[in-house]
Amino acid sequence: MRLSDVCTISTNFGDADFWLQRKGSVDTVGTPTKVFNSENIGIKVVRTDILIPEFLYYMLTYYQSIGYFSKISNGTLNLKNIRVEDIKDIKLS
Repeated sequence: MRLSDVCTISTNFGDADFWLQRKGSVDTVGTPTKVFNSENIGIKVVRTDILIPEFLYYMLTYYQSIGYFSKISNGTLNLKNIRVEDIKDIKLS
């Protein structure tokens, strides 16, 4: 199962449960936040019977802390970015 199977994921998504920083340094790209910014990737859990939004927030915080998003990001050393498709493809087990 992929994240896109249980969530709506998009940029400029004000109604999301939380957002991922889409652009930043190798250390900040993918950082989850609860503050809306139209540039960030919004994630809203639509299958709350399968996944709790708060759990997903902390799971993605962990992913960011171990460098997962910096590994899948594109860009230069100073400015990395992640794509919506990269987030949709995250596998859940």
